[in-house]
Amino acid sequence: MRIALEITPNLEPLFGTRDENLRLMEDSLGVRIDLRSDAVHVEGPEDGVARVQRIFQDFEALRRQGVNPHNGELNGMLRLVVADPATTLRAVADAGKQRSAGIKRTVQPRSLNQRKYVEAIEQHDMVFGVGPAGTGKTYLAVAMAVAAVNAKKVSRIVLVRPAVEAGERLGFLPGTLQEKVDPYLRPLYDALYDLLEPERVEKMLEKNSIEVAPLAFMRGRTLNDAFIIMDEAQNTTIEQMKMFLTRMGNNSKAVITGDITQIDLPNPRKSGLVDAINVLDGVEGIEFCHFEDCDVVRHALVQRIVRAYESAKPQQQELPLEGAIEVDVPIEEQRLTTVKPQ
Repeated sequence: MRIALEITPNLEPLFGTRDENLRLMEDSLGVRIDLRSDAVHVEGPEDGVARVQRIFQDFEALRRQGVNPHNGELNGMLRLVVADPATTLRAVADAGKQRSAGIKRTVQPRSLNQRKYVEAIEQHDMVFGVGPAGTGKTYLAVAMAVAAVNAKKVSRIVLVRPAVEAGERLGFLPGTLQEKVDPYLRPLYDALYDLLEPERVEKMLEKNSIEVAPLAFMRGRTLNDAFIIMDEAQNTTIEQMKMFLTRMGNNSKAVITGDITQIDLPNPRKSGLVDAINVLDGVEGIEFCHFEDCDVVRHALVQRIVRAYESAKPQQQELPLEGAIEVDVPIEEQRLTTVKPQ
């Protein structure tokens, strides 16, 4: 099947940088797209050609409505559309618009796993987002929290992140409690300031609509009517994770994010996130969303870096340190060991 689509000023942004969006449609839908001076010729299977035509029609309609996604956002939207025959560009744009009410930036998933994650947050009270850096776990969680507050589904956002140094060292940081934990919560603040005007963020912090809750001080609390986010959950202990998960009160949601390849605990096997994945699998009301390197939405180099480290991991595990002798010393004994002067 072969058709010709007229090029209009509204359509040109659809092509993407160096026609990358046209190449995406070609590779995913099995069609050939020939860009001429006055028209775009599409040739291939009837279904693939029809889907390309629908994408062009939807994009032009969205532009007429004043919807102008930037190239990175548009590329992510197109990836969703070409991956799912039941999805249209207008449906993706409409869903993003609904989630973004009162937010200065459109909340738009850029991969199938990101869309599953966002939909899981909408449909479940507790969601785990597990995957490598740059996959949007934290950003999307904060965006969904802001959307929930704007829609008056909850009254506040509670941000939690473990301080790996924990306990004693946290106390030596200067300032108030919030100032002490700010360095650990900076990624969450970055997302908030990207989604909301700085004045509104400051106002919500003053009114306690956004609360900073250090994990160490969560015990004994019940968090009602709140959207709770715990970031870097791989650095919680098993006891801390259980304590956090049981803080949920009525009309609350919890999103737990982490990367099990970046555990900074002395004993990675005691990670609360790893334990929760095993213990809570199949529990009704809890959803696990796993991200892969193909979901990385930061700079293109980040995706390649993640893949390189994943490929090198088996080789690194097989190579022992030269002259090293492995001794399994319990953590308790490690703390008690001192070095005597010679």
